[in-house]
Amino acid sequence: MKMRKHILIIGVCGLLATVTSFSGQAAERNSAAEKGFKSIFNGKDLSGWDGDPQLWSAKNHEIIGQTTEEHKITHNTFLIWTNGQVGDFELRCSFKITANNDKNFANSGIQYRSKVLDPKGWVLGGYQADMEAGPNYTGILYEERMTRGIMAARGEKVVWDKECLKRVVGKLGTPEELQNAIKKGEWNDYVVIAKGNHLQHFINGQQTVDVTDECESKRVDRGVLGLQLHQGAAMTVEFRNLRLKDLSGNEAASAKDLKKMQGTWQVAGVEVGGEAASPETVTNITVEIKERQFEVFNLGVKTAGMIALDSSKSPAQIEIHPEVGPDAGQVWPGIYTIENDSMKVCYSRNGKQRPTALKTGEDMNMVLITYNRKKG
Repeated sequence: MKMRKHILIIGVCGLLATVTSFSGQAAERNSAAEKGFKSIFNGKDLSGWDGDPQLWSAKNHEIIGQTTEEHKITHNTFLIWTNGQVGDFELRCSFKITANNDKNFANSGIQYRSKVLDPKGWVLGGYQADMEAGPNYTGILYEERMTRGIMAARGEKVVWDKECLKRVVGKLGTPEELQNAIKKGEWNDYVVIAKGNHLQHFINGQQTVDVTDECESKRVDRGVLGLQLHQGAAMTVEFRNLRLKDLSGNEAASAKDLKKMQGTWQVAGVEVGGEAASPETVTNITVEIKERQFEVFNLGVKTAGMIALDSSKSPAQIEIHPEVGPDAGQVWPGIYTIENDSMKVCYSRNGKQRPTALKTGEDMNMVLITYNRKKG
């Protein structure tokens, strides 16, 4: 079996993208009430986010998504956060949604623990904290493009049981009472908390849903974060003050591994589908890791990206997020080891199945790269 050079290049791109984590541009909030939260929007541009540039922009410290009568969309599309995935977390932000049409239609949402279903169309599927200009859906839990639809209406406390059946087990207030807390056409505060299989949404301090997802075949523990623009009539949605807190307890340990990754690394070997690359094709490639960003040298094509680490898992996990280069917009799950001046990363280029060991077998979608620290 003869390995083609372009496969190696793609493999190296992904791996190198493997050594950066959440955006170094994220700024921590300093107040005691915000301890542990980090900004995921720099207020100036959409660095760390990926979406249709004709629909999404940054202005006046806001993320703005907009469709017009001249530029409608035929499918729901998303602005995807590329600096990591979310598992156990709390997200805080403010939003404003406006219907620029005579139907009073405008719909958006915060997608979390989701899957990228179509990178080119920026399509996500999974849990969604819904919002709209109308009176029914803001604050609900909706499962975008999956099978369960509205998982909890506003005011419901729900258990999705082991048979994947919905059971309403309590009330948080009537939909009308909770709607009265929402300021139409103005800024509203949204909080989303996901801890294990327990999911909660809050609008302006009022809890709108409480969901325990015991449906093992359909629930998701980790995935991407995104902001939605809904197909249909012209509308505008605005977000500001987006900040995120990791509730998993592994952030400190992962930060230690990230610190070990700082510096310049030289590719010592690449394996794809069980076959090792010729040394002369890879050993002149280096990657420099500074804080949570990387830059690749001698690759022949500009390549950059981000990673998220979770060292609490065994083996330690990594999420690769290429942002610049031929694989921009993809998300690749992987595992890694780092010890002294040596590092290995094994990941899946099709983004579907995370490897369980540092080997590729005959799977051409699996890539294993070995690095040695470059000194001097």
